[in-house]
Amino acid sequence: MIPGALALRGRRVGLLGGSFNPAHDGHRHISLAAIRLLALDQVWWLVSPQNPLKPRANMAAMEARAARARAVSRHPQIRVTTLEAQLGTTYTADTLRALRRQLPATRFVWLMGADNLFQLPDWQRWTTIPHQMPMAIFARKSYDFKALGGIAAHRFAAYRLPPRAAKRLLAHPPPAWVFLPFRRHPASATRIRATGAWPQLLETRNSPGE
Repeated sequence: MIPGALALRGRRVGLLGGSFNPAHDGHRHISLAAIRLLALDQVWWLVSPQNPLKPRANMAAMEARAARARAVSRHPQIRVTTLEAQLGTTYTADTLRALRRQLPATRFVWLMGADNLFQLPDWQRWTTIPHQMPMAIFARKSYDFKALGGIAAHRFAAYRLPPRAAKRLLAHPPPAWVFLPFRRHPASATRIRATGAWPQLLETRNSPGE
């Protein structure tokens, strides 16, 4: 059972998943925007043990990534978690199902950038994800047009809400999603790693990926 489950009854919680390799101010920027635009009580950063679609080489240990995320988040409404490791889930579809089962009275919304909406058809059981909880998609430079013209956006086009409905998104039964144009943040984990500013605290992994 997830600690503090009773205190989360009726809470509006955004879920932001990813490798956070490393976490940066862009993650914080999108989280604060989600809190404001969606009227959320909290945003949870789900630091994944290993993103199945990303190489294990150059992936820092989960503990190092979580520690960096806690240092970057700097906000009482942002909670850094390693829930996927605790739940034993690898794929987002399974993580969301487990969270809904353990916290049925919590009102969740899945948060992701336009790049992930474009890539969503590559995810395991991707068509089940929009049916599990509402989704808020945040604009991301160079991906917006591709994402809105992509397979996932077309598949669920009938369930798209206008940005002005963002605060009501969590009241809609899934599938329901909104695309939120907002001021983008220039930070990039790829660029941070390229500069050598993020120490490569690597660990050997033997379990299979996606």
